[in-house]
Amino acid sequence: MLIPQIYLASTSPRRRELLHQIGIGYQVLEITLMERRHANELPEMYVVRLAVDKARAGWNMVKGSNPLPVLGADTAVVVDDEILGKPADFQDCMAMLTRLSGRVHHVYTGVALVSDVEETRLSVSTVTFRNIDDDEQMAYCASGESLDKAGGYAIQGRAAVFVAHLAGSYTGVMGLPLYETAELLMEAGIDIFSDIAVK
Repeated sequence: MLIPQIYLASTSPRRRELLHQIGIGYQVLEITLMERRHANELPEMYVVRLAVDKARAGWNMVKGSNPLPVLGADTAVVVDDEILGKPADFQDCMAMLTRLSGRVHHVYTGVALVSDVEETRLSVSTVTFRNIDDDEQMAYCASGESLDKAGGYAIQGRAAVFVAHLAGSYTGVMGLPLYETAELLMEAGIDIFSDIAVK
């Protein structure tokens, strides 16, 4: 069991898995926010704003007790300047995969670390899907894998077979870009390798 070094303002299993991958202990905070894009707000500004809002909300919950920094993140899948959220149902999943099939889309993930100071990072990835036929779309949406995923797909799951090309951050597409996250943690004095004994 890793000793908590941060609070995580997210209940996402993917973000928990990625923090565990790099040896960072955390305690989860459940944050509820209205996730609404402002008029004319660029996707990259949107995800960073939400990441900060989540981390700030978490910091306001804990700052009087245990002053560990709070990590927040937000991911958006964008095609034709439209943010594709999490599909509401099977039909919504089908519509999203139809939009993405055979096309290039972008994935933006904002990350924020908030304590007495606030720092942010942005990960931008370009993903190309191959053509996905109707039977594959139906099978994938029926699997249930897409239902809590931005854009209706999980790159770390079966949807990996749709990805013809990725330029950017695989972990950013998953929901927590580890390069940018590690930068924030190290700037805050959190050593990624502190739990490893070197002989």
